[in-house]
Amino acid sequence: MSKILFLTQVLPYPLNSGAKIRAYYVLRQLARQHEVTLLSFVRQDDKLEAVEHLQGFCKAVYTVPMQRSLLRNVRAVLKAGFTGQSVIIVRDELPEMHRALHSLLSTQSFDAVHADQTSMAQYALYAQNLNTRTFNRPFIPAVLDAHNALYRIPERMARHEPNPLKRWLYRREARVLARYEVETYDRFDHVVFVTAVDQEEILQRTSNVRPPVPSHPHPSTSVIPICVDTDEKPLVARRERPLAVTHLGTMFWPPNVEGVLWFAREVFPSVLAQIPEARFVVIGKDPPREVQDLTLQVRNVQVTGYVPDPEPYLAETGVFIVPLRAGGGMRVKIVDAWSWGLPIVSTSIGAEGIEVEEGENILIGDTPEALAEAVVRVLKEPALGERLRLQGRAWVEAHYHWRNVYPAWEDIYARLISGNVVSP
Repeated sequence: MSKILFLTQVLPYPLNSGAKIRAYYVLRQLARQHEVTLLSFVRQDDKLEAVEHLQGFCKAVYTVPMQRSLLRNVRAVLKAGFTGQSVIIVRDELPEMHRALHSLLSTQSFDAVHADQTSMAQYALYAQNLNTRTFNRPFIPAVLDAHNALYRIPERMARHEPNPLKRWLYRREARVLARYEVETYDRFDHVVFVTAVDQEEILQRTSNVRPPVPSHPHPSTSVIPICVDTDEKPLVARRERPLAVTHLGTMFWPPNVEGVLWFAREVFPSVLAQIPEARFVVIGKDPPREVQDLTLQVRNVQVTGYVPDPEPYLAETGVFIVPLRAGGGMRVKIVDAWSWGLPIVSTSIGAEGIEVEEGENILIGDTPEALAEAVVRVLKEPALGERLRLQGRAWVEAHYHWRNVYPAWEDIYARLISGNVVSP
């Protein structure tokens, strides 16, 4: 049994975000064959019960408070500006995590280190260096679960940003973040993406910067999608002729905010013109003021904020809407909605990287007119909605169940830990 040090930027429980769902089931998979120690940042709203749950299958769980404040954010922006670095990466560069790693590695040894998300890459490389150079132990491989090509998010946000200054800042962040990703991923022994689209984007950029040579090959990469456990997600018992158009997702994530604002202002009025009793329900933690103000600006819009149990809202959902125009990786909200048995309408970017059968388990629209037409069709045609929800449930059971897909992680670790990796 190998020992793996698993690093996360968010505590991977409860399962209320895509990042948590990804890390949680990867942890579950690795813990079946390995001894996994989790070291995670935690926030003020993380509960002791969540840590105790994770201790149920991890060898040990250690936490580091994520210290964020306006002053720290300003410092991160200034440092990033002066050094040419990414604001996102500098913001999460905290000495508390370095100290925790030093303390942990001073008393324990591991066979591999696993970084979950790009923001934790710096800490995995730091741990790898500590292990070899400070504590004089044999080289251990480092694995990065990148989730996505992160630079694509600000790059796409810039396309729809009307403010010239914000648009410039998005483009600047995309540029420096892309450079960081290429340079950092190149230092890992294996990098995993959740979609082939993101894998290809990074590999193309890496080849443009430095063509691979036998003496210094690029790291091996693979694609393993985000998966869920359909056994733990029964079909939602929907009410007869539900008319809510529901969006569910963290509302402090800029692509979600932009997509919700666009849908409410540019798409939903056309839906109301044909179905006056339709409602747009926005569920998600920390909605900004501009999202909350939609309830005053557009008829039949409801903004709930975070809800511990969304099932009552899902029971009234006629359409699960994913109106994203920016983002990267894959949207676990689509996999979740399939699991719940909800008819999904999405943009192409919202469904990007996910195997879909358009017209069978999802409807796609990219213009306000096309998206409104798709929503109206589902709300007016019960047979269509029923086909989408049942086909979606069958699709996720076949293609996105973690117990069927995540054994691929065992192949990666078996190869690396067996010694088929050379120290750079």
